[in-house]
Amino acid sequence: MAARPKISIIGAGNVGASVAQYAVERELGDVVLVDVVEGIPQGKALDLAQAGPVHGYDSHLVGSNGYDETADSDVVVITAGLARKPGMTRDDLLFKNAEIVGSVVDQVVKRSKNAILILVTNPLDAMVQLAWRKSGFPAERVLGMAGVLDSARFRTFIARELDVSVENVTAFVLGGHGDTMVPLPRYSTVAGIPITDLLPADRIQALVTRTANGGAEIVSFLKTGSAYYAPAASTVEMVEAILKDKKKILPCAAYLNGQYGVKGLYVGVPVKLGRKGVEQIIEIKLQTDEQAAFDKSAAAVRELVDKLKL
Repeated sequence: MAARPKISIIGAGNVGASVAQYAVERELGDVVLVDVVEGIPQGKALDLAQAGPVHGYDSHLVGSNGYDETADSDVVVITAGLARKPGMTRDDLLFKNAEIVGSVVDQVVKRSKNAILILVTNPLDAMVQLAWRKSGFPAERVLGMAGVLDSARFRTFIARELDVSVENVTAFVLGGHGDTMVPLPRYSTVAGIPITDLLPADRIQALVTRTANGGAEIVSFLKTGSAYYAPAASTVEMVEAILKDKKKILPCAAYLNGQYGVKGLYVGVPVKLGRKGVEQIIEIKLQTDEQAAFDKSAAAVRELVDKLKL
């Protein structure tokens, strides 16, 4: 019997713990939870292990304050960093989280030379670029979770607006994670029908705006934290596509080398995800206004990357 895949999750806060929960519930592999706070990863790992008999999973869960337990991971999910607080811009997070992510990547890469890294820490696109630089890994093995979440938010709002199942709704989102994301309504469909045929332009625009501000809307409710259920579910969809070699097309922050007119930068685009990581970047022809929005989004990412001197 082959050993189960090994998934290490760095950062055992709400997002990390929820990634662990969804991953073992889907029996994707054994999980190592790592966090700097003593007792938190150990306690959460033990608690989740004790849900195993009820949910019917045999995954092994370990919590640690160090990195030795992460050795030979197949996938490493990095959620470590500060969450955005009300009034904080994503840029305020930039330097603090760059420091945290940089040190995490150094520790992880020493112990798991063949892992695939999935970044969740904000500001997302810049953190992926940093992780890729720090790791020395090929770009296809370093990617970021943002588009799956943005698409999930967009799909939720479309489904509610039209009173249809979320399963019927496909959404298409490009660009950086945050205020400059680029949803493509003409490729967003309900049972194959473009939403541009089902909704007036002003309603679509309202949904697009709500999606772009999706994280901030949740922060304003929670006051002391940010979203974690949907971000974790989105991350696990990526982990599953990789570990099961599904060749699933998902929007992810991936390294562009000329695609969409962008070179040398991580930006959100549709990719084919499989056991090797990013196996293909799906390039579609954008209309003039869409390309302009995408360029603006890439420029916003480039600005952060330049601030970090990457």
